[in-house]
Amino acid sequence: MPEEFRYVVRLADTDLDGFRKVPYALTRIKGVGIRLGWAIARAAGIDPDKRLGLLSEDELKRIEAVLREPLKFGIPNWMLNRRKDLETGKDLHLIGSDLEFRVKQDIEFMKSIKSWKGWRHSLGLKVRGQRTRTTGRTGRTVGVHRRRR
Repeated sequence: MPEEFRYVVRLADTDLDGFRKVPYALTRIKGVGIRLGWAIARAAGIDPDKRLGLLSEDELKRIEAVLREPLKFGIPNWMLNRRKDLETGKDLHLIGSDLEFRVKQDIEFMKSIKSWKGWRHSLGLKVRGQRTRTTGRTGRTVGVHRRRR
């Protein structure tokens, strides 16, 4: 390994493994999947087969810039995770703690307007139409006895 190799790289407030290739290392950031990782590497003009620990400071800044505003670098809006935001009406891509905070806000909003999904969230039940007759049970096991010997 060369002298400038970094074992841990900090991007978007997340520690990333320097041994992984760029698109795969980016998937450790909350809100970035493998397809978006490849798109970010290409938009930043970085070889996707290069290891993250071998990148220069300038290349890392370009990746950070693409992560912050992907639309400016030619990433299509269908790859973003928050299209037509309720508050602003813009296409956004949230990562890290911003994404976690916005998801919690959305759940609280659903609870406040008493939508079906809001009710299910507040009751701690399955939200997306899954069956609940036999799965998703929590609490103590009832009706099962051990055989005495």
